[in-house]
Amino acid sequence: MADTEEGAQLFREAWIAGVRRHFPGEPKAGYVTPWAETPEWEREAAGAVYAQVRQFLELSDGHAARLTREQKSRFVATAWTAQMYRRFENPKPGYVADWPELPAWQRETDADIFEAIEGTR
Repeated sequence: MADTEEGAQLFREAWIAGVRRHFPGEPKAGYVTPWAETPEWEREAAGAVYAQVRQFLELSDGHAARLTREQKSRFVATAWTAQMYRRFENPKPGYVADWPELPAWQRETDADIFEAIEGTR
């Protein structure tokens, strides 16, 4: 996938699928907002994180596939946090929580996102 918008959309679709798979109960509507209704800042952030994961995979010559799910999840979470600091002067605490503070469903979803991007190689 060469196009950043396509990559951002893949990121969002993987997020929604992960939320539906891992979230306990009914997720907030904002967690599963379709791509067409996703705010521009969130689309841009998703595209940036997608590009970072792709570059990481390329620079590791595919060996990043050997990372654990936790390591993959941490990478996505850290890249997302950097985007939140880039886009908001004072981001919501939940947007920039450190990986151990994230709920289990979100950690699993972040790993799913990495693996979805990995699957596009």
